[in-house]
Amino acid sequence: MGVEPHARPVVSALTQTDPSAGPNRQQWPEGALELAQSLQRQLVIHDRDWHALKSQRCRRASEQVAAALVQLLAADHPADRATSPARLEAIALLEHAIGWLKAEVSDPGCPSHGR
Repeated sequence: MGVEPHARPVVSALTQTDPSAGPNRQQWPEGALELAQSLQRQLVIHDRDWHALKSQRCRRASEQVAAALVQLLAADHPADRATSPARLEAIALLEHAIGWLKAEVSDPGCPSHGR
């Protein structure tokens, strides 16, 4: 029979490769980096909020996910097939985010308070 519609991967027209679409299809969408940077700035836990928010796993994970997105948009070319340093850094950030979500990573404590 075929694959049920809900089981098919979602493929956006923007992610499909079309050689006739021109060079813009080989680059990140205009403004994407700025949007990702803005999101990352919104999600970062600043010094004033550190003690109140440091144990919120989803907050910590969201910081890492946003940073990974910024890393890719700023330093990677989407059409490149080879693994770049930016992709490796994004992978590390995403794995760290997963660690927070799975409760495999804990708060290391505040460096200014000593141990």
